[in-house]
Amino acid sequence: MLLTPEVLVGIAMTNPVNVQIASRLPSLGLSQCMLTAGCLFQAVWNYQLDLPPASGVKDYDIFYFDSDLSWEAENEVILETQQLFKDLGVKVDIKNQARVHLWYGERFGRPCPRLESTRDGVDRYLVAGTCIGLDPETGEVYAPYGLDDVGRGVLRPNPQNLQPDLFVHKARSYQERWPWLRILESSSQGDG
Repeated sequence: MLLTPEVLVGIAMTNPVNVQIASRLPSLGLSQCMLTAGCLFQAVWNYQLDLPPASGVKDYDIFYFDSDLSWEAENEVILETQQLFKDLGVKVDIKNQARVHLWYGERFGRPCPRLESTRDGVDRYLVAGTCIGLDPETGEVYAPYGLDDVGRGVLRPNPQNLQPDLFVHKARSYQERWPWLRILESSSQGDG
């Protein structure tokens, strides 16, 4: 499937939860705010299998960037977000990308460099093609590796975040939900 930013957004917005989140997010006034990850690319995979757009979506990820690195400031945003979306009946996961380096090592057993923007956070997904974010205010799609892999169902490691064990775990979890996906375990491996 040829996937352009416009087609991605069109398919992602067939999920009414994405529509509601994207329309309400700007009211939080968060810097560099993006709807990101599975709720976007998984809608494309569902579309290709004629499944409901939210099928297999575990949560709705939102990234923002705030130089206040305190847990209290992030927790306030988390609570505001929960209140804003409580009627949707889904898990919304919001994270300040400026704070990721403070907790990542403890959670995943390896360090994460200090991120300088929300885009830096999107750039760190384990699967290259899933590095996708949507700015709800402008409608701009950020996809540093393009959209071809998502359109073709290819899962390859992110060359900026090579963690083979975590990549395989993540890729297999996607493949369990969408069996047609192809895993390429080497980022330099060809697609043919």
